[in-house]
Amino acid sequence: MSILINKDSKIIVQGFTGKIGTFHAQEMIEYGTNIVGGVTPGKGGQTHLDKPVFNTVKEAVKETGADTSILFVPPAFAADSAMEAADAGIKTLVAITDGIPAHDMIKVKRYMRRYKNEDRMTMVGPNCAGVISPGKCMLGIMPGHIYKEGNVGVIGRSGTLGYEAAQQMKNLGIGISTSVGIGGDPINGSSFKDHLEKFEQDDETKAILMIGEIGGPQEAEAADFAKENVSKPVIAYIAGLTAPKGKRMGHAGAIVSAYGESAAEKVEILKEAGIIIAKNPSVIGDTVESVLKTL
Repeated sequence: MSILINKDSKIIVQGFTGKIGTFHAQEMIEYGTNIVGGVTPGKGGQTHLDKPVFNTVKEAVKETGADTSILFVPPAFAADSAMEAADAGIKTLVAITDGIPAHDMIKVKRYMRRYKNEDRMTMVGPNCAGVISPGKCMLGIMPGHIYKEGNVGVIGRSGTLGYEAAQQMKNLGIGISTSVGIGGDPINGSSFKDHLEKFEQDDETKAILMIGEIGGPQEAEAADFAKENVSKPVIAYIAGLTAPKGKRMGHAGAIVSAYGESAAEKVEILKEAGIIIAKNPSVIGDTVESVLKTL
């Protein structure tokens, strides 16, 4: 088991023939990901990396049976590409693109609500590292070799902190069921809460690691949800304890403007919900290990 993607996922790449799409598609294919084709408007009928190229997502879905897509489309066109995927019946979309305007993401989220919950596409990102179910499927830009197959679910806003956690856990012999990078933008396609719910329902996942950071209410909302709805142990690390209030820090979402948005406040809210806190990034793996020993 895993969430979002597995070895049977049929994946297309939007922005397939571009430089970035080509590079990462090649890496995903080498990992064993089941990429069945790609989309680049105007290049339909060609082949690329020995896979068919289509002009539209709808055409690609019809011809290949694709149910999953990864987006390497420039920011100005990414929102239209995401909405095109939703209309074509794609179930999971990972948007790697950085720099999509917040207003465009509001439009995408509103657009997806026209579909019933059971038919609605799950969007991961944008501005994220992607999703990986180790040993089964890699859908993103992460270094696949640092992920070990196992039973810890990971959800993170920061791609590089996700890599750090994966490497630490691998060094300790701890594996991951699925790692989801939700992205650092203030408006993203899916939240900590959305994926906590999925991990709670996944039989393979025995514990869940959240990697958060300053800015935005997502971690506090996840804490409220976990307290009432998650039976599995949840571990969290929150980046930005020394960040000054009101100053933007790297990620577009990392700006503290209200109560519950600073790292210290988030840590307290998470603790009150019964979530175990890793005090700094160097002990994420050790903290996960100590929790797993109690199961």
